[in-house]
Amino acid sequence: MAKESGKENNLEETLKPFHRRASEAQDRLLRLEAALASKDAGNEGHMRTISELQSKLEDVNTQLVLERQKGEKLALENFKLQYRIVHLVRAIREADLKTAHDSEATSETISSLENLNLR
Repeated sequence: MAKESGKENNLEETLKPFHRRASEAQDRLLRLEAALASKDAGNEGHMRTISELQSKLEDVNTQLVLERQKGEKLALENFKLQYRIVHLVRAIREADLKTAHDSEATSETISSLENLNLR
């Protein structure tokens, strides 16, 4: 029996470094799990922030598309109005020329009539 208790003592002494390393490994594992858990909590916050930012970006992109469409409509309306202005100005010039011509013709007619009366 003395041999057996000596072997058990010797076995325990031999296993002590293994138990110590196993214990240290468990401690490191616990610390890593705790660090990972805290990072996951931080990551959840980051993921929530990213999700909110993506949602805002989609809203802004939608608004941008609507504003571009508005701009295109306004540009088309502006083009149409410029077209109308060009034609209105042309019509006014033509009317002015016609009025000037008619005025000259009227002046000539009046002069002719005056000349007839004077004679």
